[in-house]
Amino acid sequence: MWYTIFSGLICGALLGFVMQRGRFCLTGGFRDMYIAKNNRIFYALLIAIAVQSIGVFTLIAGGWLSYDAGAFPWFGTVFGGYVFGIGIVMAGGCATGTWYRAGEGLLGSWIALFAYMLTSAAMRSAHMTDFNHQVKGLSTAHNSIAETLGISVWPLIALLLVVTLAVVAKELRKPKLKMAMLPPKRSGLAHLLFEKRWHPFITAILIGLIATLAWPLSEATGRHFGLGITSPSANIIQYLVMGDSKFLNWGVFLVLGIFLGSFIAAKASREFRLRAADARTSVRSFGGGILMGFGASIAGGCSIGNGLVMTAMMTWQGWVGLVFMILGVWTASWFLFVRPQRKARLQTASA
Repeated sequence: MWYTIFSGLICGALLGFVMQRGRFCLTGGFRDMYIAKNNRIFYALLIAIAVQSIGVFTLIAGGWLSYDAGAFPWFGTVFGGYVFGIGIVMAGGCATGTWYRAGEGLLGSWIALFAYMLTSAAMRSAHMTDFNHQVKGLSTAHNSIAETLGISVWPLIALLLVVTLAVVAKELRKPKLKMAMLPPKRSGLAHLLFEKRWHPFITAILIGLIATLAWPLSEATGRHFGLGITSPSANIIQYLVMGDSKFLNWGVFLVLGIFLGSFIAAKASREFRLRAADARTSVRSFGGGILMGFGASIAGGCSIGNGLVMTAMMTWQGWVGLVFMILGVWTASWFLFVRPQRKARLQTASA
């Protein structure tokens, strides 16, 4: 039990620290792809996926891990991923982003997080058993892309690596915008960790390494998966309601560690402060949290479970889920940002 607590908290704290300092927000990144035509965070996600994919399949090849992708629940992945994408825009952050922003003191994220946890737990209750079985029944035999194609997974990893290196190299060749920077107040390691702006690509490499580390740490506790946010978040509510210690698994301490690591990073970088949301934002955050919990539950994962981990495992669930998650983000961005701005510009022009 002590190993479960310690390793889960440490892995989560590392992830929360890195994501907070690197401002690694997939919601904002997916939204920027559509609104600002800026793909930098998406390219960073590809880096994290590639690093983890190489690391985990190397462990599998060495006999340290085993993994079975199982069946591909296509309906839940498509519909759930799309709903989840809409929800994270309303909530102002994805599952992991909501956890680390709660650690920064953002009360709107607390509201979204509570709704997300509560809905995820409700989706795992006995009342939803028949519905979940029907959704999972809409699946195909092979989730692994390599098994479907009848090839080794390594050519797929090589293709991902080549594409990732190509888009990253193209991005790095773009002229850099010169920004006015205040004189550093700290020096040495303190400046690098808590003051200097972290490059998203460096952040992504670190996230990929942490995601790789999560597999053997989790495996040692009997949990055969890497990073995961939705099920552990639901397990917290289930434990609080039922009091059954079976819900206190490695994943629970992982998500609690994300909160802790973000809090430490925010305090050390002087970015922590309690920020209340207005009534409209609070209601939208709560609604977004509900959609996040529902969507991630039927999709079998969130932006981390599907968008980072299952993509790295070269599964249909991961890549198809990621596509529909992004489409959900773009849809919500149209209604919440693009459309209102266009309407305001038209009103201004006609005034």
